[in-house]
Amino acid sequence: MAQTFDKDLRSIQEARRAAETAYQAFLQFADAPQDLVDRICQAMADAAYQAAERLGQMAHDETGYGVPAHKTIKNQFSSRRVWESIRDIPTVGVIRRDDAKGIIEIAWPVGVVAALSPSTNPTSTVIFKTLIAVKARNAIVHAPHPTAVGACRETSRIMAEAAVAAGAPANLVQCLETISLEGTQELMRHKRTSLILATGGTPMVRAAHSVGKPAYGVGPGNVPCYVDRSADIDRAARYIVASKAFDHSVICSTEQDVIADRPIADALRSRMQAEGAYFTSPDESEALRRTLFQADGGINVKTVGQSPQTLAAMAGFEVPASARILVTPVDKVGPEEPLSREKLTTVLGWYETDGWRAGCDRCIELIHFGGRGHSLVIHAEDDDVIMAFGLEKPVFRILVNTPGTLGAIGYTTNVMPSMTLGSGGEGRSITGDNITVHHLYDTKRLAFERNPPPDSIFGAAAPAVAGAQVPNEVDIQRIESMVVRILDEIRAERES
Repeated sequence: MAQTFDKDLRSIQEARRAAETAYQAFLQFADAPQDLVDRICQAMADAAYQAAERLGQMAHDETGYGVPAHKTIKNQFSSRRVWESIRDIPTVGVIRRDDAKGIIEIAWPVGVVAALSPSTNPTSTVIFKTLIAVKARNAIVHAPHPTAVGACRETSRIMAEAAVAAGAPANLVQCLETISLEGTQELMRHKRTSLILATGGTPMVRAAHSVGKPAYGVGPGNVPCYVDRSADIDRAARYIVASKAFDHSVICSTEQDVIADRPIADALRSRMQAEGAYFTSPDESEALRRTLFQADGGINVKTVGQSPQTLAAMAGFEVPASARILVTPVDKVGPEEPLSREKLTTVLGWYETDGWRAGCDRCIELIHFGGRGHSLVIHAEDDDVIMAFGLEKPVFRILVNTPGTLGAIGYTTNVMPSMTLGSGGEGRSITGDNITVHHLYDTKRLAFERNPPPDSIFGAAAPAVAGAQVPNEVDIQRIESMVVRILDEIRAERES
């Protein structure tokens, strides 16, 4: 008991110290010029990319989740692809101007970012959040999941050392070591923390939203995958199995249930079996229900990110070594059918419906049960069906003819590369966007008059100004030069 109490106190003190030192680093960095910001981020991205394989192995070894080679891919994506997507985005001084409207927009960093990371994607999330935070001229303090502290701290250390070597102040990038609920709450509530980036389970996200500060969080991703009679069945089968098997299904955008249009259901089943899908018997499905979920519907964490062979052994049956995923035929949605929930492991539900309208209804059932606002996958060649799904589903990523796992994060599609996927108002989140650098700075606006005020605001006694004209042009270039000069003066004063 005393040891637990001491750990709580240590974690609280560590969080306070980290928030304060990060804030001091932020004050030094807030006026950094764009070329220095970009040089620091490039150095961090390069360092993380070079360590991607080692960090992927560390994440697997520490958590026991997923596939090391797939974690390497996620680390490479979070370093190189994320950086390439934000590298040319201006984040210092004047970032946009509209002469016709008389608007100059100026980027303004938010300050210290508290970043909560999950055990399922620990290192890739740390890489991603560090890059978007520092690119926006913020400091960042990571609070990892207790089961992934070592991998997250090593990732943070690598990026922090690269940042300092490239010219960043010390303590701009940090990661807590002593993790407790009280310490993480202290970090989020600390007066120096300006914004929270929460990626993880529902309790974590709710906690982040409850502290009274701006917070970007994500909800559960109970992602349905509808396969229409117009789909390329071979491609759909190949993509679904590969996506569900990727890193043993720990990314929240992974397909959770297939809804097969009845005319092509048998063909899709056969093709998926050829790709390594093992369809379970009724008794095996029942055993998986008992194994994957607790009585209250909560997931058994021991089953997260595990291979089909491991899951089958836990449930008391055997599957061939060639099995890449387990597919469980079901026909209900809701608490009475645990397998209709989000399954962060290699188990995929299987439904059959007749026609896209029935498929649409089934998808909406699944989304309302556990994935509001998140994502949906559709395989179809009929544009009318695709558009109907896009218009009607209460989710903010509709992924067409692509793997859900990699499509939602921006690997196989052109949505913004991200490891934090907003679920919008439908999912009780502040945005439905893929979170990126634009969400981590504020925008100031210089707004010049373009429309004259009404005469009535000046009072009856005020004489009208005959022939008064509002100039159509303001020398915005001169104003922009002044802004740059003033920022340079402030920067020089702080450095002296």
